[in-house]
Amino acid sequence: MAPMTRGRADDATGVPTPLAKDYYAQRASAGLIVTEGLYVNALAKGGPGIPGLVNEAHVAGWREVTDAVHAAGGRIFAQLWHVGRMTHPAVLPEGELPVAPSAVRIEGQRIYMGDAGLVEHVTPRALSCPEIETTVADFAAEARNAIAAGFDGVEVHGANGYLFSQFLADNSNLRTDGYGGSLAGRLRFVVEVVEAVAAEVGAERVGLRLSPDNPENELIEKDPQTTHRALVDALDPLGLAYLHVVERGRYGALADLRPRWSGTLIANFNGPEPTSQRAGEQVVGSGLADLFSFGRHFIANPDLPARFAAGAPLARHVPQLVYGGDARGYTDYPALFKAFAASGSEPGGSDPEPRKRRARHRSAI
Repeated sequence: MAPMTRGRADDATGVPTPLAKDYYAQRASAGLIVTEGLYVNALAKGGPGIPGLVNEAHVAGWREVTDAVHAAGGRIFAQLWHVGRMTHPAVLPEGELPVAPSAVRIEGQRIYMGDAGLVEHVTPRALSCPEIETTVADFAAEARNAIAAGFDGVEVHGANGYLFSQFLADNSNLRTDGYGGSLAGRLRFVVEVVEAVAAEVGAERVGLRLSPDNPENELIEKDPQTTHRALVDALDPLGLAYLHVVERGRYGALADLRPRWSGTLIANFNGPEPTSQRAGEQVVGSGLADLFSFGRHFIANPDLPARFAAGAPLARHVPQLVYGGDARGYTDYPALFKAFAASGSEPGGSDPEPRKRRARHRSAI
């Protein structure tokens, strides 16, 4: 189960509500759950209802979640997150400015800030070198908190236009010091964080998510192949738990990076529609990845593996209920057999192909 922002933590404290325990436990049949992004410090918070993992209250709140997932037979990693410039003073302490590698504003889009609706981005301030060092330490501290909270490991969020991507991209990192300018400079922050987190909790408990050549949030990578080949080459010797590659854009990241990564590789597609079971199976079957992560399908199908195995139809999520709110669109999507009992239908409906796949699955068992 891929990480997905849901925005339902207590906004004042960042502590997950009791609903989070139910939400993740319902999806414990996933081979591995990666949580929504958890902010690593107060300036890393990306919007209303975003949870953190920086204090004892956060650790206690997430301990209830991990206990519930483990009781249901699942495994769960915490995603460590810093949004960089992708936030707003409305949700930061004392209205502080967002921070980023450089003071480059997002011009062509707005950002959702809860009751305030969509607002214009502000120009972030550039992190100083001492602040970068502190941020690296914050990631390591959050990883330590994650293990204390009972997580099986952590995933460093280096994708989707957030702080790591902002350091890697040419148009958002205009620095001329040791964290910019050259390719090695642009890679430095990512490498330092991953090394620090691995040193804190063990490389075998650390994954990294990347989205090479992702144009989201107005980022431009002039040469994504050179950038990400160098990054993977620098990190492969660490022996991380996995590399999680989100493919979107012109660069065929999976085919290019798979031969350079000696460990486990998880693939994900970030397209306009959720990825189908067949497409995920093709990626794994071709050897481009060892696992495939599904996101939006897991929102409306808490028992997605059972539905895939049975060839059952998949429910569609309600987009308006993805971010924020209460149990609606969060914990009220029914599991497979409850759904069919309520509708009077049989798994697979009238479509013969799902029934064939279900029969094949049963014969394999």
